Amino acid sequence: MLTNEKYKGDALLQKTYTIDFLSKKRAENTGQVPQYYVEDSHPAIIDKEMWEAVQLEMERRRNFALEYGIQKLEYATTDKPFAGRVICGSCGKVFGRKVWNSTDERLRRFIWRCNGKYPAKGEKGCDSRHIDDGVLYQAFVEVFNTLVENKDYFIGKWQERLESDNVLVRYKAKQFIGIFEGANKIREFDVDLYFALVEKVTVHDGKRIVVSLFGWYRY
Repeated sequence: MLTNEKYKGDALLQKTYTIDFLSKKRAENTGQVPQYYVEDSHPAIIDKEMWEAVQLEMERRRNFALEYGIQKLEYATTDKPFAGRVICGSCGKVFGRKVWNSTDERLRRFIWRCNGKYPAKGEKGCDSRHIDDGVLYQAFVEVFNTLVENKDYFIGKWQERLESDNVLVRYKAKQFIGIFEGANKIREFDVDLYFALVEKVTVHDGKRIVVSLFGWYRY
């Protein structure tokens, strides 16, 4: 559904062709016969602009994963929202979550550490420091509340983006405006807001945290 043009009301004809008329065996058309693209050939299931935005978002995710050596962004879940999204400010690799004192629940801690710190057993690589799980959660709360405090300014900026030629930029701008128009400050981490707003979190030496919204701003 995410890539099939039929869902936006268009049709690509002759994706396959008959290679044996007796057996009616067909094969994928990779240039053997002409293909024809027909717009508005049937009622659409989803809006064309939404479909185009999805294609750009999928491309963005592929490029993001390629840039940071991530197999897939879907590693992030409600239990591990930072998976695949915390980037080392020193070497550019992804941070992975580790458990300290896993045998004693009273002392157990979740920390995030650069995956390039120990590239092989006994071998030390990146010298960046780890960061506690709770610090990342609190960083998002503080960034979101800062945006709420200055939402009139940012909504004005996002409204300018509604005129962009890029359909994904327009979609995200509309989404951000909808989120912040009636938004109030939050006290606790909100995973839905986080997934809607944040592209990545860059950690510099375990101290300075830069939260990047999709496409535009860093905090």
